[in-house]
Amino acid sequence: MPAYPESDPTSLDLELEMVPRGTAVSEVVKQLVALLTAGELTPGSRLPPERQLAERLGVGRSAVREALAALEILGIVTVRPGSGTYLRDQTSELLPTTLSWGLMLNAARTRELIEVRGGLEIQAAAYAAERATDADVDALRGYIEVMADSLEDLDAFLQADIRFHLQIAVSADNVVLKDLLQSTRSLLRLWVERGLTEKDQAEAAYREHCAVFRAIEARDPDAALAAMRDHMATAADRVRSATVV
Repeated sequence: MPAYPESDPTSLDLELEMVPRGTAVSEVVKQLVALLTAGELTPGSRLPPERQLAERLGVGRSAVREALAALEILGIVTVRPGSGTYLRDQTSELLPTTLSWGLMLNAARTRELIEVRGGLEIQAAAYAAERATDADVDALRGYIEVMADSLEDLDAFLQADIRFHLQIAVSADNVVLKDLLQSTRSLLRLWVERGLTEKDQAEAAYREHCAVFRAIEARDPDAALAAMRDHMATAADRVRSATVV
């Protein structure tokens, strides 16, 4: 794939408006969603460079990076290290609407979304214990090992955490469940990250992930369900404590 398609996407930053200084990352996400769903970018197109987007929006590169990460988890874009960020070939028409709704969640709706996400994760873990292939289990083991090695590096720990849950969703072998989890997890991503700021929190989360992994590895749906329920309870507490309303 060429670095840019014939319709040079670098020109599309002209459609973006300057974001007021100090604006939440959610505003950056909403502008990017509007750009990606306007029909001017064809599937597979590369987005303008991160620096260019940051300059046009008048925000720091970290805000753009965080917004793109949320869109990747949602499944709207794909980030290719060393290459760039690309619009996915297939994206659900419902996802941008879901994202826009989620960005405007109030305290009550955030609490409800946490509950929905927990139920989906618990069900996914039980299905994964029944349906995971040996390759799925190996992938989960790899993320557990990264977490163990990243207790001093919370950014790396969080990335392994995210990938672990994504792999469980894939292992559950249910596309609808996976898509719903992608949406809810993305909407809560910023709060999840802000809810894990200390090494002792990472250590507790690591132990909880290990329990989930052992249950899936043992192909024990009941144990997987119970372990994920415990993990979701403490994770929900962390997210609620980080939510600013």
